[in-house]
Amino acid sequence: MKSAAEVVNIMYNGDAFSQWLGIRVDKTEAGFCELSMEVRPEMTNGFKIAHGGISYSLADSALAFASNGHGTHALSIETSISHTKPVRAGERIRAIAKEIRKSRSIGIYEVRVLNDQDDLIAHFKGTVFRKEEKW
Repeated sequence: MKSAAEVVNIMYNGDAFSQWLGIRVDKTEAGFCELSMEVRPEMTNGFKIAHGGISYSLADSALAFASNGHGTHALSIETSISHTKPVRAGERIRAIAKEIRKSRSIGIYEVRVLNDQDDLIAHFKGTVFRKEEKW
């Protein structure tokens, strides 16, 4: 079975969107992942703050990498996010995904998206379906 780092490497190398976002994988292990990225000017909305899809996408990638780190395919079946603080171009943000519960077929994850001051900018929850297919 492949390690969490091997799985994340495979996934990231095939993930053009995460690469376009400039996501950096800072730490990964089965059921856990920490990612970071810098918000660029083209990622902002009409209010000159990061589009909500940016923190959502970072959190979603963290969910994917954490849940697949067990070495079997996991696909999201439900996600939700609460945005708690605005982010501006030039700021670095990071997402920390932690497994809350894992069964044979379902995994539940919490992802906290933080700025450089460790302020919570978004809270994300994701549920995945765990397939039997191995990486």
